Amino acid sequence: MGDDEGRRSRLQSLFLYTIAPAAKGLFSFLKDTDEIPQNNPKLKAHALKVFKMTCESAIQLREKGEVVVSGSTLKYLGSVHLQKGISGPQFEVVKEALLRTVEKGVGEKWCDEMKGAWSEAYDQLAAAIQAEMNKEALEINP
Repeated sequence: MGDDEGRRSRLQSLFLYTIAPAAKGLFSFLKDTDEIPQNNPKLKAHALKVFKMTCESAIQLREKGEVVVSGSTLKYLGSVHLQKGISGPQFEVVKEALLRTVEKGVGEKWCDEMKGAWSEAYDQLAAAIQAEMNKEALEINP
């Protein structure tokens, strides 16, 4: 993937802020800056992580029929998202940005089947993170 990954992460960042400009406030490294979001290396890294994890989820779905995120990774993701106050609608915004990014990246190859596969992979990954968030929230406030 190489240079394509960087391009995809920039596109995803751009689409994310096109869809939901208020999302900028969710990232501590963007809150107090007027910088163009797609130029921020930390945001690029975040977008790339989302892209890679969704891609890995799609592969797992194809090979195993389920998405499995390692316990420590899932615990970390759940904790960070809970601390940031991320909720269901915000996961949907990121999903839309991801789908637009992949669609733009693959061009004419984009089809309903591809959209469905990426959607399912992201949905299962997001569901795992949200389940971990709920679990942690119950531990904090039983």
